[in-house]
Amino acid sequence: MVKLNKIAFCGASMIALATPAYAQQAEPGVNDAADIIVSARRRDERLQDVPSVVNAIPAETIAKLNIQDAKELQSLVPGLQLRSEANGIGASGQLRGIQYDINSSASPSVAFYLNDAPIGANVMLGQMFDIGQVEVLRGPQGTLRGASVPSGSITYTTRKASLAEVGASGSVSYSDAHHINVNAALGIPLIKDMLAVRVAGVYDKNRGNLVTSNAPISTATFANPQIAQPYAKTYAGRVSAVFQPTDWLKVEGMYQHQDYKSGGFDQYASFSLVQPSATPSPVLITPGDFRSIWESSRVAHSVFNTYNWRGEVRFAGQKLVYQGSHNSFVNDSKVNQDVANFRSNFDFYQTNRTVSKDNSHEIRLQNEERVAGLFDYIVGYYHTDAATDIDLIQETPVALPGFLGGGIQAVAQTPITRNRDGKNSENAIFGNVTAYIGDKLQISAGARHIKAHSPRTLLVIGANSVLFDAGGDDKAWIYTGSVQYKVNQDLMIYASTGTSFRGGPSIFNSAIVKSPRQLSFLNLGNEKSTSYEVGFKTSWLDNRLIFNFALYHQKFDNFPYKISNGVYFLDYAFVNNGLVPSVGNSAQFGASVPVTVKGIEAELSWRASDRFNFGVVASYSDGQIKNGVIPCNDLNGDNVADTATTAPSVAQLQAAYGANNIGSCNVSQRSAQQSPFSATAQAEYKHPVSDRLEFFARGLFTYYGASKVDPTLSFDDLGSYGLFNLFGGLRASDGSWEVNLFARNLFNTVKATRFTVPQATSFQELQPPTFRTTAGTSFTSTYSQVTTNLPREFGINLRIALGSR
Repeated sequence: MVKLNKIAFCGASMIALATPAYAQQAEPGVNDAADIIVSARRRDERLQDVPSVVNAIPAETIAKLNIQDAKELQSLVPGLQLRSEANGIGASGQLRGIQYDINSSASPSVAFYLNDAPIGANVMLGQMFDIGQVEVLRGPQGTLRGASVPSGSITYTTRKASLAEVGASGSVSYSDAHHINVNAALGIPLIKDMLAVRVAGVYDKNRGNLVTSNAPISTATFANPQIAQPYAKTYAGRVSAVFQPTDWLKVEGMYQHQDYKSGGFDQYASFSLVQPSATPSPVLITPGDFRSIWESSRVAHSVFNTYNWRGEVRFAGQKLVYQGSHNSFVNDSKVNQDVANFRSNFDFYQTNRTVSKDNSHEIRLQNEERVAGLFDYIVGYYHTDAATDIDLIQETPVALPGFLGGGIQAVAQTPITRNRDGKNSENAIFGNVTAYIGDKLQISAGARHIKAHSPRTLLVIGANSVLFDAGGDDKAWIYTGSVQYKVNQDLMIYASTGTSFRGGPSIFNSAIVKSPRQLSFLNLGNEKSTSYEVGFKTSWLDNRLIFNFALYHQKFDNFPYKISNGVYFLDYAFVNNGLVPSVGNSAQFGASVPVTVKGIEAELSWRASDRFNFGVVASYSDGQIKNGVIPCNDLNGDNVADTATTAPSVAQLQAAYGANNIGSCNVSQRSAQQSPFSATAQAEYKHPVSDRLEFFARGLFTYYGASKVDPTLSFDDLGSYGLFNLFGGLRASDGSWEVNLFARNLFNTVKATRFTVPQATSFQELQPPTFRTTAGTSFTSTYSQVTTNLPREFGINLRIALGSR
């Protein structure tokens, strides 16, 4: 299959494919990438005139490729990785060779925006509906919009109601994976040319990661239900309005509600598949089996409410913009903690309730008519504040010794609450000026001053209060600059630079006792980065052929690296109102490390004819940690990470780490787990059947190069592979309807993109002779947790559109 994938990609590369932006059409039959309009620099301009790498994905591309889940956008944008956690809380985006984990508590490395206002990734990385355009902006951001981020921004713009014409659209999709998606939208001008509203909604039901339990359905009572099939359900709706009583005043508002429920299992496979010397599993499970050893599922329920508003006033060739937003989020989840299934008909849990609210306000002034015929400018003020409250109940089983049967005698419950003395907040002023020197040369410079506040935070664990984060204030300046030169109407060259700043995070970890070394892996320093980029953008053959290329180099100081696989450490648990040592295992540790990233990004597209277009987009990002100290399993003290196939005992941890409680290793390794190289190829052919009807065929091939995945593990290396999606059907020549048959992952390529060490369950064991004391111990399974891409899926999609679209 790997050979077949390489042949498929080489063939697609030779003929090259349409970029995501290239698929935008002003009308049927018009397909010109050179005229794509984006707002990357807070004003509408041609994509080919922007001195940076931008991937634009318009509504038509989203519809043509039947993209429903926003995470599927990563199949169109090489180097982009989008992820949502199964608990319904965490979500993140990654770009340009660095890893980001929402559980690090660090500010995002990639920012998300909805209708020009900042928004959490967990809101956006669900079911998409009624989206007008998505733009992926690469490189440091912050002098023009929102927060300072080192890697990029993703902006989503919803469709707006037409002030002149009624419009409606709808889509129904069903697949053999029991996935159904229904979405619809209706726009009505209530007062022609003055006031219009648009209502849109989506219902989606699917089987999540498709993983089912390998354990038999039991009659035992579980706190979480046993289910035969995993599930994920989304109900979402949006109402928006546009009011424009005069040419100089425009007001927009939006409210969106999303309700997401899920139940499912973590996926497992036998560790002996990657470590032949390991103990064989009682039942062999492969990644392609989509099975779990859990007996009861995790459950999660998330509710999002989003308010977004905007006002524009135009005067004397200038535009004053106010953009505001309010977002609220409530999540309730219960997760099975018996990850090794050490007892049949028994599970224990971590219960989580997270409540989050955030607000943003931005006011900016910018020109619409060029100042003195030479300058464009933007100046503004930005404020955001956020508060997140977390309440956990952590269960710890207490068991009899093995020689007495090992039965569960009790389950200790420890409530954990995170309390803050206020909100996280940021206030900033920013500005950007672009000078036009003649018709060919542009010089742009921007700056932003950041003042951020983090409140003191306490963890209340049982009856004890522990300082989690001392809080504090940070101030920083960031800068951007670019020079671009238009050699002729077909060639533009540019060079740019940018800096970024992120305040040091405090990683949430429920360990009751923390050593100075543990604290150094939890309270991380402020991050700064500097990036340099050079590139060119070209268009040929009357804009039918596009070729763009960029090189970049970025250096990070104090990058907040978070481990992704748990390490063993000396932990403590409350039992009978006393602290007793136990074996802890957690990935909630990180480190401040130096990172250097070098990369290349390129795209090539060609509109061969009005019926056929094709192209390729590619990205290579080599991010390296340079001599950084990170938490690790190092029981032999050689400063090199051990491959721990069984959990150590409390005595082993005490002997290896002493008062440090945890191991550390000095590493030089990759800073991201995804492949450094990825590429996408897509093509479309259409042929008229009649004056009103046409046949179409579309293909999308996504290629991932080889990856080390977790560099600290020697067994989880991943070879290169590709995924091919095929679409075909009939559509009206005017685009008013379409019937689309699709096959996702046509060749049924299933790869384990993550393979952990064998999972271990920690618990307390009563100690003889009094049985009034306990000791921490653990049970190690013969199975690893894995993550795979989804298998082949066949389906059908019907779309209709009437009036304004």
